[in-house]
Amino acid sequence: MLNSQTSYILWIAAIIVVLLLGIIVYLVVKLTKSDKQKNDIEARFQEVESQVNSLQLETLESRLNPHLFKNILNSIQSHAYQTYFALDKLGNVLDYILYESRKKLVTPKEEIEFALSLIEINKIKISPLFELNVKARINESEPLYKQRILAPLISIDLIENAFKHADLQSPDAFISIIFEFRDDHFYLTVSNKMSSKKPIEKEKGGIGVMTLENRLRIIYKNHFKLEKFIEGDVYIAHLKINLLEHKAQMLTAR
Repeated sequence: MLNSQTSYILWIAAIIVVLLLGIIVYLVVKLTKSDKQKNDIEARFQEVESQVNSLQLETLESRLNPHLFKNILNSIQSHAYQTYFALDKLGNVLDYILYESRKKLVTPKEEIEFALSLIEINKIKISPLFELNVKARINESEPLYKQRILAPLISIDLIENAFKHADLQSPDAFISIIFEFRDDHFYLTVSNKMSSKKPIEKEKGGIGVMTLENRLRIIYKNHFKLEKFIEGDVYIAHLKINLLEHKAQMLTAR
């Protein structure tokens, strides 16, 4: 009987030892993987931060404030669970600004993809419960969709203004962003519930709304329409560019 009890105790002890060893191995593997992820995130952060520090945009089309990206980086750091994804999107945005925006014109496809990455980054500023509606109604079969005919960074002001001036605290707050490309027209409609604390004001830095209008007027002459209006407590901005007429004018001017 004593031998049976001793054997049982030894058997239980052996199981406990095996379990402990298993837990130790699991924790070591988990820690190693965590360290690797941390190192990957830190490396990506350093890479993006280096891009931000080298950000030198000289033309009107790409004159952005690097502090915008510094603020985004700080927001990303405070949300560890989204860090790698957000840094990857920020890397795409910076690549577009540093390289694509230096070109006189980009394709509507490139501009929309850039804008969607910018929206993903801006999501960090808001609660997961905040109502953010983003839609892209695109006819990709249209030839002009992949032709360099659209001014770069044309969508950034309206999107940034929505995130800046939206009422983020109200339970019925929202931001709606709709991209459309049909019949050789580029459309962007941005609307948001306005904050009672920070009424919409004229931009003083970066590329303000007035500068956006000036760019559109210089590039597209009378082939665009930019409307901004308020309905109740909702601010709405709608941009429409007739790219087909613009291209025809470009060909005629040659």
